[in-house]
Amino acid sequence: MSGQLATRLLLLLLYCMSRPVELYVAPHGNDENPGTRSAPLRTLAGARDRVRAILRSERIPVTVTFAPGKYRFDGMVVFGKEDSGTAAAPVIYRAERAGTVHFTAGIPLTTWRPVTDPAILRMLPPAARRHVKVARLADEPGVRTVGKLSVRGFGKPKQLAEAELFYDGRPATLARYPNEGFVGLAGKLDDRRLRVDLGRDRLRRWSQEPAPWVMAYWKYDWAELYEPLAGVDVENRLLIRRTDVKPQYGIDPGRARWYASNLLCELDQPGEYYIDRDRGMVFFWPPKRQVRTVLSQGDGFLRLNDVSFVTFEGFVFEYCRGTAIEIAQGQACRIKRCIVRNTGLAGIVIRGGKGHEVAGCELVYCGSTGVSASGGDRPSLTPAHHNIERNHIYRFARRWRTYNPGVIVSGVGNRIAHNVIHDAPHMALSAPGNDHVIEFNEVFRVVYESGDAGAYYVGRDWTQRGTVLRHNYWHDIRGYGGLGGMTVYLDDQLCGHTIYGNLFVDCSRAVFIGGGDDNVVDNNVFVRCWKAAHVDNRGMTWQKAATMDPNGTLQRRLRAVPFRSPLWRRRYPTLATILEDDPGVPKRNVFVRNISAGGSWDDIHPGTRHLQRIENNLVFDNDPRWVRIVYDRSKRPVRLRFKDAAAVRRIGFEPIPLEQIALGVVCSHR
Repeated sequence: MSGQLATRLLLLLLYCMSRPVELYVAPHGNDENPGTRSAPLRTLAGARDRVRAILRSERIPVTVTFAPGKYRFDGMVVFGKEDSGTAAAPVIYRAERAGTVHFTAGIPLTTWRPVTDPAILRMLPPAARRHVKVARLADEPGVRTVGKLSVRGFGKPKQLAEAELFYDGRPATLARYPNEGFVGLAGKLDDRRLRVDLGRDRLRRWSQEPAPWVMAYWKYDWAELYEPLAGVDVENRLLIRRTDVKPQYGIDPGRARWYASNLLCELDQPGEYYIDRDRGMVFFWPPKRQVRTVLSQGDGFLRLNDVSFVTFEGFVFEYCRGTAIEIAQGQACRIKRCIVRNTGLAGIVIRGGKGHEVAGCELVYCGSTGVSASGGDRPSLTPAHHNIERNHIYRFARRWRTYNPGVIVSGVGNRIAHNVIHDAPHMALSAPGNDHVIEFNEVFRVVYESGDAGAYYVGRDWTQRGTVLRHNYWHDIRGYGGLGGMTVYLDDQLCGHTIYGNLFVDCSRAVFIGGGDDNVVDNNVFVRCWKAAHVDNRGMTWQKAATMDPNGTLQRRLRAVPFRSPLWRRRYPTLATILEDDPGVPKRNVFVRNISAGGSWDDIHPGTRHLQRIENNLVFDNDPRWVRIVYDRSKRPVRLRFKDAAAVRRIGFEPIPLEQIALGVVCSHR
């Protein structure tokens, strides 16, 4: 039966039945089939086309159910406005059983064999020679490309990842030295020739490698660069950088830390791999006898352009070189109960539109951001109402290490709620723009590789006001280097945030206000935090010239919004007069009804204390046991107990609803 005839018969059936329709898809199906359970379709693209034909005839609810199995993707399946449902007649694509339908862009590698080439064996470390296996990509059907390594990092444009190897659902490690962490520099002749304190034997092996790369924080602990080396000077113990790749802030030998990668000669432990891209061979040291190995291929899975009222539920998206799901404009599209893992770039990106939702999903091993959602109109302060809720997001930013948080919302009026976000080198959350709500999230073990960085970070903008962070649980956040990690970091005179009813435990710098105004820190609990409350006066000192510069970032961003319009004046009254109100002087920050036990509460600049409101706080710097936290079996806090409950009542402290934090998210990684 032809696809056209099948569609006609299906439309006739719908007309006769006049009720919602369900189509079926299965790995053994055929897109020429009518899409019934006994004669299913085969692909998402085929299902989209069949739904499109139905919607051209009548706007009725349509559900497309996918049978368990693997569905291979070579590239994005693109949906347009014509594929939309309505509020009364939505379109739903769903897995028959959540987690059993795999949309995969990867190719399994199955032809592993021992390495026998004498030249390769000489390159491998002696201990690895009998363990490392090789697969020839010419023998692996479906592998179309291995791509190429590309420069990435702070300030660099994002691009498709090269093909990567994964085993048992996790990324393998591109062979590197050292195996963990970083090493420093012994000095430099200039930014091109860097002296290292390594043995000549190791450097001699590196000099024989065709394409050594380095990943480095060359100066600042929040600005990384992944770049190719031009060569190695063995006798003088120098790494030679290429002249066409420039670190944005130069190289400071005293601060620099780096590791080398893409080195066959450093494939020295289980879980490491190397791809000979010229000869089409993959080398891998499997950590056990039986492992499932996959090479990533396609660029992604879903692209929804101006689509509304379409839901994808219960799918697994895995092993792509780009972003898994992209949504642009449209309304009320939902990604529900899906698993997104092992992506080369982001997990899910939403650009514009209103009312889109990512809910109940797991995102892990994303190459950059987990979920990004922008929307709303800043000049009119019109909210987008995007909602990112009840997701488990972890081990993200594995390729783009900094400024790629687990969740970022931007624009106006979006929400991040009830998520668990953890284990990342830099930020967990960010919300540039206005009037966002970040509530009931649990965030931990982030900012572990970077310094002068925040688990929640926004900065250098007087206009991004109205955002509320309430009832979140932040713990085990310390950071790297001399400046360490902040938890809530309002950088470079960021203003107008409310931080209410949060629990901070074992954090380095818990609330860090970098010279801004009108921030409210109210009804929070700090336990064993090195410095709980910080305000500095950077706009009066080292940042004063930039503050007063009409062409500087702060004033340019101020002029970019109608900050003196009646609407903005009503919403943010002190912003309208900021240029006449001692810009750069921190003022009107509020610290009330907070409880701090252990660590140090007060890191508020003494010269500007009189410009802040600081009252009714209970502080016990030398007694971390003044607050006792009761945890359940999954290590979630369920109750706070205080030594003096009457004192807590006297300051008007309101209980934190701990039972609602990360509600509905199962996390076994605490």
